Amino acid sequence: MFESLSHLALQQYWWVIISVLGGALVFLMFVQGGQTLIYQTGKTPEERTLLINALGRKWEFTFTTLVTFGGAFFASFPLFYSTSFGGAYWAWMILLFAFILQAVSYEFRNRKGNVFGARTYETFLFINGLIGSFLLGIVVASFFTGSSFTISEMNEMQWESPLRGIELLFNVHNLTLGLALFFLARTLGLLYFRNTIDDKNIAVRIQKQLWYNAIPFLILFLIFVIWLLLREGYAVNPENGNIYLQPYKYFYNLIEMPLVLILFLAAVVLVILGIAKTLFKNSSSGIWYTGPGTFLAVFSLFLIAGFNNTAFYPSKVDIQSSLTIMNASSSHFTLTVMSYVSLLVPFVAAYIWYTWRAINKKKLTKDELSSGEAHFY
Repeated sequence: MFESLSHLALQQYWWVIISVLGGALVFLMFVQGGQTLIYQTGKTPEERTLLINALGRKWEFTFTTLVTFGGAFFASFPLFYSTSFGGAYWAWMILLFAFILQAVSYEFRNRKGNVFGARTYETFLFINGLIGSFLLGIVVASFFTGSSFTISEMNEMQWESPLRGIELLFNVHNLTLGLALFFLARTLGLLYFRNTIDDKNIAVRIQKQLWYNAIPFLILFLIFVIWLLLREGYAVNPENGNIYLQPYKYFYNLIEMPLVLILFLAAVVLVILGIAKTLFKNSSSGIWYTGPGTFLAVFSLFLIAGFNNTAFYPSKVDIQSSLTIMNASSSHFTLTVMSYVSLLVPFVAAYIWYTWRAINKKKLTKDELSSGEAHFY
């Protein structure tokens, strides 16, 4: 089946898979967002324990998706993996260290003999939530704004900045998406709490905090998108593979790929609808609108970054070193073998959906924690 596909078709197929994983990862960042709100929505140790246990049911999904996202990128587009992970070293190491803090915190927060106290691990969870969501947004933004690297004819990479990825923080356009993702993660975290926890006091605080986080997210994301559609993009000449700057490239990508445009507009509607239902109707189902909307928005952004003859990882110092899905991918044989493995993805997704439904069969309450019915974090 996959053997008959051209190399380009396989490259496009795997970019779609990368886009799916990227969308899923950003949606699951509600765990990180919720971790930054433990003290705003929980005013007593009992309430904070309730919030952390609600997140503790899902944190492994985010961690696993992050690892899968990185692994899929490594296998399908190894030149990107070696360039970004090898060049923007400190950005990725800080991000990964933050996720190590998360795993340690859920494991040891309430373990007997904990000499550091619960608050120490709650601080670690906040650090993970802040750095994890913000830095991920910065890295994704660099798919459009570019990074400082060169690649030789032998695919030897040279990162031109001594800051090894930290310099991405000095780009204002990157910062808008980093901050937008931070506030989006917090918004999703609040919607998840509202859907999962049955506690009147926490519900009141969620309504208040949602205003403080949803509005900044919408403003920052709007700024990022408008800026993106108006800026020059890194286009690829399909005849000779040369890369050049094209005005309004990402705007044209949306127009020339109408299905992606429809998905993006649907994403915006779903995100706003979920937030509005929670704010104005006090609904607990907002996460089931804003969550899929988030997935579709990120999925669409990845598609306009890599499809329609676009360089998905631009170089600001040597434009011809920019990476495309054509020059950064694995061989036809490798992509073919991996494509058969990818057929297992729907079964994995079905398992995640089943376990999610089983875990969230009923809302979490203080009584359930005190009775010992739930696993205690």
